[in-house]
Amino acid sequence: MYELYPYFTNDGSVGLFSPSADDIYHSTYGALTEAYEKFILPSNIKDFLKKNSEIKILDICFGIGYNSKSFINFLLDFIYNDTIGLDNNINNDEIYTDNIISKKSINSVRNDKKNKKFKVFINAIDNDKNLALLSPFFVTAKNFKHRNLELPFKQEKISKMLSEKTSQKFKLKKEVNIILLLSLINQIDDSTIEVLKSKKYSQFFDKDIINLMAFLKLKECKYTPLLNLNTFLHNIYYKYISPSYKKAMNDLKLLDFNFNLNISDARQAIKNDNNLYNYVFLDAFTPTKCPCLWTVDFFKLLYSHLEDDGMILTYSNSALVRNAFLNAGFYVGKIYSDSANKFTGTIAVKNKSLIKYELSEYDLGLMKSKAGIFYRDENLSLDNEAIIKAHEIDVKNSNLISSSKFIKSYKNKSSYIVK
Repeated sequence: MYELYPYFTNDGSVGLFSPSADDIYHSTYGALTEAYEKFILPSNIKDFLKKNSEIKILDICFGIGYNSKSFINFLLDFIYNDTIGLDNNINNDEIYTDNIISKKSINSVRNDKKNKKFKVFINAIDNDKNLALLSPFFVTAKNFKHRNLELPFKQEKISKMLSEKTSQKFKLKKEVNIILLLSLINQIDDSTIEVLKSKKYSQFFDKDIINLMAFLKLKECKYTPLLNLNTFLHNIYYKYISPSYKKAMNDLKLLDFNFNLNISDARQAIKNDNNLYNYVFLDAFTPTKCPCLWTVDFFKLLYSHLEDDGMILTYSNSALVRNAFLNAGFYVGKIYSDSANKFTGTIAVKNKSLIKYELSEYDLGLMKSKAGIFYRDENLSLDNEAIIKAHEIDVKNSNLISSSKFIKSYKNKSSYIVK
């Protein structure tokens, strides 16, 4: 059976550990929080949605989908709170109900406010099919006042970073997972179902979403005889599914929603893609673990798939990543987190006016040291080991100042001038 290494992060959302990469998929301070603070909030998506009714997103290294799900969640908040511009006496719960007699219906509110139907396309890429297909089933958040910090697997680094209490800044609507499930239902196979049935992982999966999946799967099956099947499906629907499912279906009335899950090497998938994207979420493992998705050549490929006012966002602050973006033709800036009070990532754009936080003198200087020597993969075909070996040779043969010497001279405010 497919093995998972899940744990609850400090905001109550599920995080994962990868033994093969010896790395975490999500920050222990909060998987959902990280998606919002490093990809959604810095993207200025709200301003984009006010001016546009169509949006295309490329989600590289989809994993269990926090970045895409956070976007869908944000979009629904925008539609109901900003675009529709509801009166104070009409709340979201009333908008979702089927029987609004004394209030305006969804359609009448949309017409009154001249609301637009959003056309959304998300192209999600990952090389782990089993993991990606499990994405709709993870619980949206688990609320704890206190919790048992013992992990279901041995990983001391993670255990040390988990706190006893959870702090939930963002809440993921249950219907977001339902919307995603509806897009993936035909791809879910016995391997996915086997994991969902395992008691080992039961606390991490939402039973209602599993029941919905069973409902949808059974509904499509042709049973002979059909004795008791209709009653069985009816009971599943009304006991477990009905409210959230109705909300999701109402949400989809406001969207022209298209979600594509591409299980392949991201380099080849994008080479065969003719789309131009408004936003690219680059969430691969760190450059030292997965250099093939951080090369200057891969960034040149992304440049050719980005709209003129598009934006690439990533959590990486690496000098070599930023230098690779620059050499691929992008303008490069930084992502700032108000809550963390520090810079937490990088953006790459074609339109310089989209950059809010520019690279500092220190950032630019570090990029001109050996720390800024970027990875190469000219034909977009090398494996990670070959890319790392070639990079080691480039660093060894370089006459650039070492990063440690640059940092020391910068801190000492010496007269050293970076050439």
